[in-house]
Amino acid sequence: MSMRSSLLPSPLTSVALFIAWPMLNESASAGQLLLGAVLALALPALLAPLRPSRSNLRAWPTLARLVGVVLWDVVRSNIDVARRVLGHEAAIQTRFVWVPIALQDPLAVVMLAGIVTTTPGTISAELSDDRRWLLVHALHAPDDAAAAAIVADIQLRYEAPLAEVFG
Repeated sequence: MSMRSSLLPSPLTSVALFIAWPMLNESASAGQLLLGAVLALALPALLAPLRPSRSNLRAWPTLARLVGVVLWDVVRSNIDVARRVLGHEAAIQTRFVWVPIALQDPLAVVMLAGIVTTTPGTISAELSDDRRWLLVHALHAPDDAAAAAIVADIQLRYEAPLAEVFG
């Protein structure tokens, strides 16, 4: 480990702490600036062992396409959810669905859960201890075929691109 990386293991965090400290204390006195500098250096260094390893993003074009897919799905799902909520009561048949996941990178798993939650009509409810299954609450999954379609959709539209990006 180089001297620079051991002194500043997370430069952006250090800068943010240094800027936030006097703002939180509503004082830019020399003492507060000095304390902010000490905290900006000490806290990231002390917490560095708790940070997960860095993820390597590989396929930037795939990531850009995934962002587009998610944005489109958010719009499309908002319309579907509004139609169901404002429509007949039978248009909503909730169900919990376990989605098997093959992603290895912790950031990819977090992103998958976040995407599922961001898309209206589904919410990530739980991640299994072994990080191999994501429990998703679906607004409308009236039968096993609909549940299987939700699983396939999540795997194809979100998990597969994430696997490529973090592969």
